[in-house]
Amino acid sequence: MLLKVGELARRSGMTVRTLHHYDAIGLLTPSARSDAGYRLYNRDDIARLHQIQAMRQLDLSLADIGALLARPDASLSTVIEQQIAALTRQIDRATDLRDRLHRLRGQLMTGEEPDLADWLTTLEMMTMQDKYLTQDEQDQLRSNKLAGAANWPALIQAVHALMDRGVSVECKEAQALANRWMSMVADYTGGDPRLLSKLDTMHRNEPALQVKSGITTDMLAYMTRAVRHSKLALYAKYLSPQELQRMHDGDERYVSEWPGLVAEIRRAMDNHQTVDDPSVQKLAQRWMNLFNAYVGTDPETHRKLQSAYENEPALLAGTGIDRAMLAYLRDALEIAQLQ
Repeated sequence: MLLKVGELARRSGMTVRTLHHYDAIGLLTPSARSDAGYRLYNRDDIARLHQIQAMRQLDLSLADIGALLARPDASLSTVIEQQIAALTRQIDRATDLRDRLHRLRGQLMTGEEPDLADWLTTLEMMTMQDKYLTQDEQDQLRSNKLAGAANWPALIQAVHALMDRGVSVECKEAQALANRWMSMVADYTGGDPRLLSKLDTMHRNEPALQVKSGITTDMLAYMTRAVRHSKLALYAKYLSPQELQRMHDGDERYVSEWPGLVAEIRRAMDNHQTVDDPSVQKLAQRWMNLFNAYVGTDPETHRKLQSAYENEPALLAGTGIDRAMLAYLRDALEIAQLQ
């Protein structure tokens, strides 16, 4: 059976405009055309549309969906399994909220005074996280947090104490706390640069979260400076004072732009995008442009940095960058030079 675009739109609950757009970008091209030129969709087209819409519910972009569907191992059964898992998580969340509401109603009916402040704070935090994190990411953070939650209050208090005393980020106390901070952040995020980038954005944009956690924007800036100082001290073993000063001067742009770019590259790697993929080529070029702006274009400086990365594992700690990513980017850039 073949369906015209209007009938497919009506029966699938989509718009004709969306189906036309999918066709225009090559995501869903109808298998046939009528003599009058109308789009005609068959059973395989509809199955592919199900895959597309299921992936949309998993918060994937159209570009990512196209890349995944182009893979030879893409299958409808796998997508349906992912969709079932996502719906199961939604059901679990709704069930948990329903149980909380039942308990609250029970307290009110028996005349017990519930702690509404805690309840409202919990709701606020749940809503806040939904704005920035997927449910999978929230579950991952919740699991990771259980292991080290007890250590965070003491660390935050210690950092506040240093800041109140006006202690420089270069002193040993600040450096020791910075190392602990980076280690705990790595444990909390599982070393995932995407989570790190999202959490950083959430903390900077949500004053209520800063009050709740005690991690203010000033504290984030203080810890960032402390971490950068410790890494610049390692770079100093390999670079000239002039090269080191250039990196120091470029710190602000590095801090603001690098995490998001690293997260995008990690996502491409996780999606098994090849280094000759046009989107990967663009990411590699962005990397090179930012890297050159940060350290300069001198090949000798680049050679020194390569040596530093090979000999100083602490330089990449907490950045989301590893040797596999560096090799991935190097291969992508080599292909770009050949084109």
